[in-house]
Amino acid sequence: MIYTVTFNPSIDYIVRMDSELEPGKTNRSSSEDYFIGGKGNNVSVILNELHTPSTALGFAAGFTGKEIVRALGERGIKTDYIFLSSGNSRINIKLKGKNNRETEINAAGPFISGEELDKLFKKLDALNNGDYLVLAGSIPKSLKSTVYEEIIERLKEKDIRFIVDAGGELLRRVLKYKPFLIKPNKQELEELFDTKINSPDEIAKYAEALKKEGARNVIVSLGGDGAILFSEDGREISLHAMDGEVKNTVGAGDSMVAGFIAGFVRYNDYGKAFKLGCAAGSATAFSDDLAGGELIENLFEKMQ
Repeated sequence: MIYTVTFNPSIDYIVRMDSELEPGKTNRSSSEDYFIGGKGNNVSVILNELHTPSTALGFAAGFTGKEIVRALGERGIKTDYIFLSSGNSRINIKLKGKNNRETEINAAGPFISGEELDKLFKKLDALNNGDYLVLAGSIPKSLKSTVYEEIIERLKEKDIRFIVDAGGELLRRVLKYKPFLIKPNKQELEELFDTKINSPDEIAKYAEALKKEGARNVIVSLGGDGAILFSEDGREISLHAMDGEVKNTVGAGDSMVAGFIAGFVRYNDYGKAFKLGCAAGSATAFSDDLAGGELIENLFEKMQ
C-alpha cells in the first residue's frame, strides 16, 4: 500500500482578473475556482488517476478541513485524516491578474498539538514491509523541523520505501535513512549546497553527492528544461520537457513524484518510472487542475 502524508492541506482559491491587482482599491474578479491543495494530497490524486491506490493521511480542521476530506473522497481517494480540536484548515489565495501574473497569499494553517501528532505516529506504526510512504511539503510552524526524521526513525526497521519531497533541513535530516526517492529542483539543490549551479555537470555532481549521503534515487526537476534521474542502478537519464501550452505549474512536481511511484509499481523499472513521472508532471502543467489519467498515458506513449 502507498500512504501519503499532508501536514498542512489547503483549499486553493483561484481568483482571476482582467486587469492588474490594484492594492488599496476594490478589485473585481472575472472568474473564480477552488482546488484541494497539499503536496501529499496531490500525489494521491495522481496515483488514483493512474489506477494506483493510496491512502491519504494528514490533519484537517474546521469547515475547510471537512471540505478537503469530502472532496478527496469524491475523487475516489481513501482518506484517514486526523481532525484537530480547533482552528480551520487553511485557504490559500492565488490572484491571477493581467497576462496571468500571479500573486499568492498562503495561510499559516491550524495548530497541531503533541497529542494530535502522536495520533498520526500511531497510524504510521501500522505500516507493513513493502509499503510506500510519501512525506511531501512544508510543515506547520507548530511542529519541529525534525518531524520527518522522527517518522522515519520510528519506521526504519521495516522495509518501507520512503519518498521525501521537501527542501532544506527537512530533506537533509532524512538522507541517512536512505530514502527511496527525493526530488529537489535546481534552486533547492543550490540551497542545499550553498552554491550556484551553472551546468549539467554541476547538477550531476551535487545529485551524486546526495546519493552518497544516502538517497537511493534522485530526480532533479528543471522546469521547462525537463528533468534528470540519477538512479540507484547507476543510470543518468535526461528527459526534455514536452511541447505544450503551460496553463498551471501548481502540482506539477507532485504529479512527477506520483507518476514515478505508479510507474515503478507498474514496471519495476527506474527508466519507465521516470518516464511516467515526467509525463504526469507535463500533463498537469498542460491542465487547469491536476492532470487526468488519459492525458498522462497519452504523453507517456509520446515521450522520448
